[in-house]
Amino acid sequence: MTSSPSHTDALCPALPPGSELIVAPDEVRAALGRLSLDITAALAGRRPLVLAVMRGGVVFAGQLLPMLPFPLDFDYVDASRYGEATSGGELQWRVDVPEAVRGRVVLVLDDILDEGRTLSAIRERLLAAGADEVVIAVFADKQLARARPVAADFAGVTVPDRYVFGFGMDVRGEWRNLPAVYALREG
Repeated sequence: MTSSPSHTDALCPALPPGSELIVAPDEVRAALGRLSLDITAALAGRRPLVLAVMRGGVVFAGQLLPMLPFPLDFDYVDASRYGEATSGGELQWRVDVPEAVRGRVVLVLDDILDEGRTLSAIRERLLAAGADEVVIAVFADKQLARARPVAADFAGVTVPDRYVFGFGMDVRGEWRNLPAVYALREG
């Protein structure tokens, strides 16, 4: 991971003060390449239904899908515990799981595995709707000292236990569009 004590990108001078670069754009591209190879090795020939978790998973899905050289179907779910807050609350379902999950291998793509409650709820809902198998791929896996109810089958990068944003992850609804990952100043 690339980091500097206090880095504000010259192209993004309006980033929150003291934002620290955690994953540089070249590291993002390398992680996507590794993920595409790993996912292809596991799922090629199985024609999975790929579900992006909106809104954070859209950047990850949009960059990863063209790198997967096998047939797949695509849809999305929209469930979040954050909204525009920086801490999680009650899970809100805006778009539920599609009926097409029944009897399918489902690959869920999300921006980050944090506490795991959202992805765990999505996984359980998919299995209850008849999915044969649920495979989870996240761009970022947050290092937590506590246990989570779900694990990612594939993770692009590991990030520290801090509030991170960029590459699909937002801070108060902004900055999902960054090509890198930053962390808010601690404290």
